[in-house]
Order: sequence, then structure tokens, then C-alpha cells
Amino acid sequence: MAMDMDYDKIIEERAQHVIDVMAPRTADADLVRLRDAFELAREAHAPQVRKTGEPYILHPIAVANIAAEELHLDVNSVIAAFLHDVVEDTPHPLEELQSRFGDDVAFLVNVLTKKEKKNYDMSKQVDNFKQMLNAMQRDIRPIMVKLADRLHNMRTLSSMRPDKQMKIAGETDYFYAPLANRLGLYHVKTELENLSFRFRCPHEFEEISNLIEEDKRQQEERLERFRIQLEATLAEAGISVKVAVEYREPYSVWRKMHKFGDDFNHLKYRHFTDIIYTTPEGEDEKDIALRIYSVLTDRFKEKPGGISNYIDSPKENGYQSFHVKLLADFGRWQEVHISSERMTRNSRLGYQAERSQDYIGRWVDKFRGVLREIGEHSEGIDFMEKVTSSFYNDDIMVFTPKGKAVVLPQKSSVLDFAYEISSEVGDHAKYARINGFLSSIKAPLRRGDVVEIFTSPTSHPVEEWLNTVVSYKAKNAIESYLDSLPMPKFKRCDCCRPIPGEEVVGFRGKDGILTLHKRDCPIAIRLASQFGDDIVSVEFEPDDTLYPVTVTVKAVDRHHLFLDIVDCISNKLNLNIDSYNSTCQDSIVTSQLSFGVHSYSELQKIISHIYGIKDVDEVKRKPE
Repeated sequence: MAMDMDYDKIIEERAQHVIDVMAPRTADADLVRLRDAFELAREAHAPQVRKTGEPYILHPIAVANIAAEELHLDVNSVIAAFLHDVVEDTPHPLEELQSRFGDDVAFLVNVLTKKEKKNYDMSKQVDNFKQMLNAMQRDIRPIMVKLADRLHNMRTLSSMRPDKQMKIAGETDYFYAPLANRLGLYHVKTELENLSFRFRCPHEFEEISNLIEEDKRQQEERLERFRIQLEATLAEAGISVKVAVEYREPYSVWRKMHKFGDDFNHLKYRHFTDIIYTTPEGEDEKDIALRIYSVLTDRFKEKPGGISNYIDSPKENGYQSFHVKLLADFGRWQEVHISSERMTRNSRLGYQAERSQDYIGRWVDKFRGVLREIGEHSEGIDFMEKVTSSFYNDDIMVFTPKGKAVVLPQKSSVLDFAYEISSEVGDHAKYARINGFLSSIKAPLRRGDVVEIFTSPTSHPVEEWLNTVVSYKAKNAIESYLDSLPMPKFKRCDCCRPIPGEEVVGFRGKDGILTLHKRDCPIAIRLASQFGDDIVSVEFEPDDTLYPVTVTVKAVDRHHLFLDIVDCISNKLNLNIDSYNSTCQDSIVTSQLSFGVHSYSELQKIISHIYGIKDVDEVKRKPE
């Protein structure tokens, strides 16, 4: 009984704390509704306990507290947080909540309630993800409450069985943490990632945690000296700031170790130094950040290329800061983040911080477009794979020559940029200029690049483009184009690569596709011995198709040899040279030329012409 009374006291105190947090920004009538929601939840969940042995009501209270205090959500969202499990886990119907708390609360709770179905379109969990994603097209608040719910579940996950821990941690890492990142909830994203890592990989988590703590002890004195130097340098310039050294969480460290292939001791920037400044009325945030940067780089040496200006070019999730790397007096580059109090607040509250419907609306519109496009071209588990890969990655911002910003996933190529401009530009992209320099359409892009696309009517998507692009829009456009092409009559063996006019043999595979081989191809010989019944008679005749070939030319070195070879192929034979590589040793030149031909007889004609060049001794086709 004493234990019950203690829990009663704890429940009341924690619920009242939520109400006290909401009071300064909530009307009295809504505070009454908030109290009523808590009382209904307490009554509904009264018989239930958590795996920890605690009364279940402590969970909805904790979720409501996160929604109110950590996420700064509105009163209806906090009411929904109190009630989020009532319909799913108790006899109280949604209609009761609607009549007592209104349509808006009912909508929020309905989205948060898992729907029991006889047949799920996908897996049960994926269907639940899709339910929330679809709701986000209308309103992002349900997912904010769900993130609060997931955050508390992760904070108390140690009470679950190891298999349940793995399931919930996997869901968190796959879906909820990336979503929190996209919403600009940096602190929520970081905590979810770290908690997920703790339960997915407990041994690695503990090992890295211990390494971080040991590093803190070893570096404490000199990092504190560096912090004091930064603070003092800015104080001398009349700039008041808060300076703190922050270590990255175990998950972030683990991810960087895997990304760069470093062990812990060789990993750069395991920590960073935060400089947070106030912005006096009438002054510009950016001006103060640049003044801080100027003062610090007068005192400390700056690493070339070590600047990341997220103030002028925020991340897609709204993150803003000015990053610079400075050389400390102990001879190590130190990562320094310069942020205003507003920027810091926004990194905690994300899209909710600005309270701008236009700001949130643009993001929701983009999200809606992505979901619509993916839904039209995918189904089942593929839907979630495409959502997570296309929408939840960190982004880079690049620019057109006219300065228009284009946001793309990290590791995007020029082709991703081209398709983001339009499908027409993407389908006919031929080459590009990145920051004024000539580049392939397959070249990777970096944050801040200025990209100009050049097109040609003769340029079209090919299958290998799919290995270059990462955005869903580009992948879908390329796949759609390739699917529209007529099915080829055959494919060529990747080993011998025959061309029309050569003696070939065809093999019909189990998939019905005919593969052509040269008759002397080792693979063809092996297949003939094992699957002789699958041999098909083939007439491999030339058409408009160009087949790539490479020839090796050996000649005695002389003046104008290169020009004579190029003139023979380009002018006399009217062929495009795809590549030309040449080496010279002891007056013997060995060259490799790649170009396209229509047939074997055409290749022989070309070889004959090259033989006619003065001092050419040997011309032969290079084996594929």
C-alpha cells in the first residue's frame, strides 16, 4: 500500500509538472482540457503496468512531458500525448475522445493508434510507418508526438527482452532517427541513434564509451586551456560568448570510424568546441558570427578549406552554424562551431522552432511530392526502402549558374542534379561544368558546387547511369526510360563481346534470354558441353548499333605519328575515338584506341587502314 501511495504521489507530481510547463503559453480553458486528458488516461490505464513494474500511466505522462518541455508542442499535441495509447490499449473508443476533446485531438490520436488488420499491405510495422507518413502530408504534429513516444520507449528499453530490444532499436535506427534529423530535431536524432546503437551493439557501445571517457581524461587539461583562450580572445574584443567543449556520442564516433576506416586513436575531430553568442537587438546574426570568425583567425591559424558556412546555406533540416578549424597551441586542428542562441534553440526544436507555417509548409509540400511519386512507382517493402533512401539522408546544397539552390542527397552526382532540374535535362545530359571546370555527368558533387549541364539530342540514359545516381527522382526517371525501350533480341557475352560478322553461337538461358558468344569463347565451349540442347542458331547481322572495340597499335616512334593515327581514324574513316592511350619505350610506341564499329568487316577495314600508316608494325584487336 505504501508503494501504491508513493506511485500516486509520483504520478501526480509528474502530471502537474507537464501542466506547469504548458501554463505560460496556454489558455486557462485549455489547461483544464489538459488536466481532463491526464485524468482520463490515468483511469483508462489504471490496471496496466510496464515491464519495469511501474504503473503504465507513467509512460503517457513522460511522453506528454517530452512533447511539452523538450519539443515545445501545442496543447492539443500534449493532450494527444497523454491519450496516445488509450484507444489502442483500453476499451475507450475514439468517438469518446472526439466528443470530449474535439476533432483535432481525435485526429492526432487516430494517427498514433496502430490499426489492427486481417491482411497487411506490407509488413505490420511497415504499414504503421506508412500510416504515419501519409498523415504527415496533412500535419507533422502526429509524428512529433510519435517521436516523443519513441524517445521515452528507448530511454526505458533496458527492461525489455534482448530480442525486443533489437527489434525496437532497429526500427529506431531505420525510421525514427532519420526522420528526427529531417525535421531538424538534432538532439532527438542524436539521442535516438545513440540509444539504438547501445541496444543493437552493446559491446561496441561500451568499448567506444570507455574510449571516449579515457580520451576526455587525457585531453581535459589542454582542451580546457583552448576553451579559455577562445573565451578570453573574444572577451578582449568585447564579444560575450559561452564556450563549451562537446564530445561526440558513441554512435557518431562509431559511424565516423567506419566511414573513414580509422581506429579511435586516429579518428579526427572526436570532439568540437561550441561558441554560442547572443544577438543584441538591431544587430545581424551573421555579422556577429563573421566578427567572431575574424577575431579568432587573427589569434589562431585557420585550416585552409576548413570552413563550412551553414548560416548562409542551412542544411535542409534547417540547421545553421558557422564551422571553422583552428590550430590550437598543442599542435592539433580543432573544430569550432559558431552559433547564435536562436540557431542553437532551433537545432533542438527543429521545424517547430520557427512557428512559421510557410517554413513548415514548404517542407510538407516537398514531402507530399516525394510520397506521391514513390507511391505511384513502388509497392510493398520497396516503398519504405525508397522513402528512407530518398528522403531521410543528409543533404547537400548546390547551385545553378544563376544562383538557384538545388538540394540533393549526399553522394549525389551531376546526373542527380540534372534530373532535379527536369527529366528532359536528365535524359539528354552529355557533360557538365562544375565550378567552371569541365566534368563528366557521373562526377560526384560537393556542397556549394555551381553546376552547369550541357545536353545533346543524341544522349540518352543507359543502364550504368543507375550506378551513378542516388536520388529517387533520378533512379525512377532512368528506370522508366529503360523500361520503355523495346526488349533486345539478345545480349552479348561479357567475356568475348562478339560483333556482327563474327562466328557466333547462341545459348537460351532459363530466363528465356538469348546470349551470344564467339565460337571460340571458353564460356561457350563449357556451355556447349553441359547444355548442348540449349544452343540456338543465330544470324548476327549488322544494323545501326555501334559496338565498342579496342585495338592495340605498335609502331616506331617518329614526329607526327600520333597525328597520322588520329587523322586516319577520325578524318579518313569518320569515326569517333572514345579513348586514346599511348606509351613509348626505347623508341617503340604502344597505343590503345577505343571506338565503335558496326561489324567485324568494318573493324578489319579499319585495321587495314592503320597498317597503311608509315612505321606502324602491328595492329590487333584487344581481347575483351
